[in-house]
Amino acid sequence: MGAIDKTLLDTIVALADRAGAVILEHYEKGAAARTKADKSPVTDADEAAEAVILPELQSLLPGVPVIAEEAVARGGTPQIPEGRFWLVDPLDGTREYLKRNGEFTVNIALVERETPLLGVVHAPALGLTFAACGPGTAIRRTDGNDFRPIFARKTPSEGAVVVASRSHAEPARLETFLSGTKVAGLKQAGSALKFGLIASGEADLYPRLGRTMEWDTAAGHAVVLAAGGSVETLDGKPLRYGKKGFENPDFVARGRR
Repeated sequence: MGAIDKTLLDTIVALADRAGAVILEHYEKGAAARTKADKSPVTDADEAAEAVILPELQSLLPGVPVIAEEAVARGGTPQIPEGRFWLVDPLDGTREYLKRNGEFTVNIALVERETPLLGVVHAPALGLTFAACGPGTAIRRTDGNDFRPIFARKTPSEGAVVVASRSHAEPARLETFLSGTKVAGLKQAGSALKFGLIASGEADLYPRLGRTMEWDTAAGHAVVLAAGGSVETLDGKPLRYGKKGFENPDFVARGRR
């Protein structure tokens, strides 16, 4: 698996910042949502952010395919790429955006051999960014400060802090999944911020028992891996990318073991 130059990560962080600034321009004005074919919402901010990101990625690594949520929604499912490819969700957490709670993110990931190598999760309204480009490189930036290293933790003896989706929670399934698990607390968060909580040692377990797409998860997945955690399907296998239809099975993100 190829190594990632930190300069590339810096470039993607700056690109996510630019896309986030565009989103905030729309956020401040307020935006109505339209409904896509899959019944999920989309706004002008989603499309404006994607228009910032796609040309930059295409020129940055010529020939490396870019799979982006809104482009796929407009044009159908692309071919499964071979080798490296980008996965982009220009505005993850559109429901959170519409609720105006700030818990939405720009997600950009570079995948190779079915595994996310590089990931940036940027929450512009919260002034929060997570980024990584390989083992031991996970970092977090808050409120415009410098990036600081972050590390996933081992579950404390008092039990696991579990993080669940704010807008897609399935309480009955989650309760069944957690039976037999010592739980110390439950947090809710929108978008890919849940991966950031695992990567920074603020939570220990993020079970996602419901539909997600690869562009929703790849960037956060990269950060969790770099911080020493894991993201696995319910049968204990690593979550892979480049699947037909780009749809994920149920999975669990965990801190260190």
